[in-house]
Amino acid sequence: QVQLRESGGGLVQPGGSLRLSCVASGSMARLYAMAWYRQAPEKQRELVANIARDGSTYYADSGKGRFTISRDVAKNTVYLQMNSLIPEDTAVYYCNSLSILYPWGQGTQVIVSS
Repeated sequence: QVQLRESGGGLVQPGGSLRLSCVASGSMARLYAMAWYRQAPEKQRELVANIARDGSTYYADSGKGRFTISRDVAKNTVYLQMNSLIPEDTAVYYCNSLSILYPWGQGTQVIVSS
């Protein structure tokens, strides 16, 4: 059973940056496209970005040009570099496979506020 552990969130001022990490235990995780999702208060969870096995990426409009997803297959780790953060980015961020194959982890809280 793959377990996901997200980290790297925190409180940041508008315009700031954060780098989120997601470690997936279990070697099966390296076989699938991985993604970052987020859930803001009183909103549904939404896809932020995903990265395929071949390294190709997709970004939702909300993060296009500001976020960068990457992965280190050897470390079973997926990253989300977030720049030029705005208050609307405030949410709990989660990773999972693009097909949401694994149990959700605890997520990591991102708060963008002055």
